[in-house]
Amino acid sequence: KYRLSQQCADGRRWWKLLQFVTSLCPQSNTAVMITVVNYIKLISFTDNRSAGDKDLDGQLDFEEFVHYLRDHEKKLRLVFKSLDKKNDGRIDSQEIMQSLRDLGVNISEEQAEKILKSMDKNGTMTIDWNEWRDYHLLHPADNIPEIILYWKHSTIFDVGESMIVPDEFTAEEKKTGMWWRHLVAGGGAGAVSRTCTAPLDRLKVLMQVHASKSNSMRIAGGFSQMIREGGVRSLWRGNGINVIKIAPESAIKFMAYEQIKRLIGLNQETLGITERLVAGSLAGAIAQSSIYPMEVLKTRLALRKTGQYSGILNCAKHILQKEGVAAFYKGYVPNMLGIIPYAGIDLAVYETLKNSWLQRYATDSADPGVFVLLACGTTSSTCGQLASYPLALVRTRMQAQATLVGGPQMTMSGLFRHIVRTEGAMGLYRGLAPNFMKVIPSVSISYVVYEYLKIALGVQSK
Repeated sequence: KYRLSQQCADGRRWWKLLQFVTSLCPQSNTAVMITVVNYIKLISFTDNRSAGDKDLDGQLDFEEFVHYLRDHEKKLRLVFKSLDKKNDGRIDSQEIMQSLRDLGVNISEEQAEKILKSMDKNGTMTIDWNEWRDYHLLHPADNIPEIILYWKHSTIFDVGESMIVPDEFTAEEKKTGMWWRHLVAGGGAGAVSRTCTAPLDRLKVLMQVHASKSNSMRIAGGFSQMIREGGVRSLWRGNGINVIKIAPESAIKFMAYEQIKRLIGLNQETLGITERLVAGSLAGAIAQSSIYPMEVLKTRLALRKTGQYSGILNCAKHILQKEGVAAFYKGYVPNMLGIIPYAGIDLAVYETLKNSWLQRYATDSADPGVFVLLACGTTSSTCGQLASYPLALVRTRMQAQATLVGGPQMTMSGLFRHIVRTEGAMGLYRGLAPNFMKVIPSVSISYVVYEYLKIALGVQSK
């Protein structure tokens, strides 16, 4: 015991402990040796000891350890049964590939066979329960929580749109309350990011509404026009409401996402891509429906002339008096329809890039580093915006219809036909240039601010 405890204290590798136990009791079977080593590991570290310490006396006796081990085996048994698709008591490479595919992680058959070989003791290229249990009691696996931890997407990156599928949080993050700190950090990062890129966002709205074949608006000309009309401060019109709506939208989306997962019976820690898309799209629709009047206010404030409104409340009062409550939901249908292509393509591209990196480079850790995260986030957001942009343009024009003097009040389909007939298919992409110009700075700024806020809020990275 003394020599074993010394090795634990010195922090040496656990396989040396197993070798030592083998030398002490060469006739013992693998399960006995694993039990001894796990007991030493458990009593050597405070986190593990507290996990098994049922009477909270600060000490872990052997009875408590056995109880802990049985609980752990039950969990391993459940995972084994979920992987055993054929219910034959053995796991093969195809079952491993299918199970990881359900989690959104695609691997080749060669990689699946490597996983098998690491656990397969008798060379059958299948794993039975004993091989599975013995391997995971000695080598606890935490890759999936690591992937969730390092590859957060919608929480970290803010490009001004709110249609991205919410991030998953590990059970530990939910239990310790880290999830709300992540959301607060993400909200603060989004506020800074949107404020820094607000001039480009306002220019995009102006080009979506006012640019046409007869009224060509360039980026430089658009900025000059805004500054001439209202000074430099006018570049940030509409930014206040754009920042204010982050908090309620993020909170509603997160709560709706968790409730939808429970309603459709998905209580596991990680979901497949299809389940995430369904739950995330429904949560996004609920959140957007709740705060949509703020979207209309943002567009109207971005398009206002100097002195037209004294503030957000004055703008809301003016719309209510002149146009009625229905005006606060103009463009609602194309906005809802835009959630599916944006969220679907953004999620699909991000997961594809993530899986590609994990397959090629994730040898020791699932942590991709700053530049890989930025590249994946920028690419997926750009693809998502490109797919849903025509719907976003039609939504903005419908929100702004009352501000266009003498302009026709059109339905969504009528507006689509009108734009294509008068401006061609490219008319559906007015304002795309400034929209893409803000993606890289938005992603970069939100990431940097998120990291600083995460540290300030005491969010643990591991």
